[in-house]
Amino acid sequence: MNAVAATFSQEGDYKIRDISLSDWGRKELDIAEHEMPGLMSIRRKYQAELPLKGVR
Repeated sequence: MNAVAATFSQEGDYKIRDISLSDWGRKELDIAEHEMPGLMSIRRKYQAELPLKGVR
């Protein structure tokens, strides 16, 4: 569904506790996307509109 680059940038001010868990996190996201087709449908429907842009 979504392509993810396997490279990481060292630039920026990020607080990442353990970058070695990124592969596990990506697998979890892939499973969630597969098991929640309704949520993914909503994501596709509103992707262009960005209805929550700027909301904190």
